[in-house]
Amino acid sequence: MAWRTPPRHYGPWEQVTGLLADGLTAHGVDVTLFATLDSVTSATLDGVCPHGYADDPAMDGRVWEAMHVSHALARSDEFDLVHSHLDWLPLAFAEHCRAPLLTTVHGFSGPGILPAYRDARSSYVSISDADRVTGLDYVATVPHGVDLDGLPFTRDPGPGLVCFGRIHPDKGVHTAIEIARLAGRPLTICGIVQDERYFTEQVAPHIDGERVIFLGAVGPRRRAEILGASTALLHPIAFDEPFGLSVVEAMACGTPVVAYARGSMPEVVDEGVTGLLVHTVDQAVDAVARVAKLDRADCRARARQRFGADRMVTDYLAVYEEVVRRPQR
Repeated sequence: MAWRTPPRHYGPWEQVTGLLADGLTAHGVDVTLFATLDSVTSATLDGVCPHGYADDPAMDGRVWEAMHVSHALARSDEFDLVHSHLDWLPLAFAEHCRAPLLTTVHGFSGPGILPAYRDARSSYVSISDADRVTGLDYVATVPHGVDLDGLPFTRDPGPGLVCFGRIHPDKGVHTAIEIARLAGRPLTICGIVQDERYFTEQVAPHIDGERVIFLGAVGPRRRAEILGASTALLHPIAFDEPFGLSVVEAMACGTPVVAYARGSMPEVVDEGVTGLLVHTVDQAVDAVARVAKLDRADCRARARQRFGADRMVTDYLAVYEEVVRRPQR
């Protein structure tokens, strides 16, 4: 609900949900996508919110999300299954859902939201094994898929590195700047500024338009160009990331990654094929030189095998079959 589905710029939940809805529709499934009303989908579109509340300061996201959930659940008896990608709020009203409810957990913002998950009448899908918590009824782990057609392979990159994602301490953008400097390579930074103070104090002073370039949020086409043109993606995260969509998008372009081995990264990165896992800045600097020697065609092939949108759709169809067969509590 924060952005259109699919998003024009940033919006990983919307991006994944849009790919899934379109992929299911292509498989002959009758899908209704509840999203902002300016969304673009081959499924049937319904909703109450005219556009993403994150793009409109006059809109209170709490209000629009509540109205959105109420509207969707009021129609729930029309469906064989309701699949939620909207964090904890629908779980608070799960007793009003008249169909089996499945929730994809895109990550937990903190322990304070866990009671909504533990007490809800819902089955769960994790996006990595690393992001699971004890006590939830997980059906499966389904890694995200990406639009491979929108991420063309680039065989011959430039010398630069790229850092892609939210500008936030969790993403370690300042660490990426240090790694690139010590490696003697230019760095391009892309993403929405989610922490203004962090950006002002630890990122902006290094931006010079040559060694460190900041492009802000970029759309899908530009994203593929930037990722593909880079020697490697730097991903020195400072938290246990649930998945890391930009990591997979880079791999799909043939661009390997140098990532800190936290959270889901050991599951997502195939060591020596799609990237290298490290723990420190010095290790990352050394890895930059080594990762450039990886075969980019092999990187693309592995990403296609593991993270194509078709694989995600197939996985979810199997999950749906299991959920609708389960006795409902």
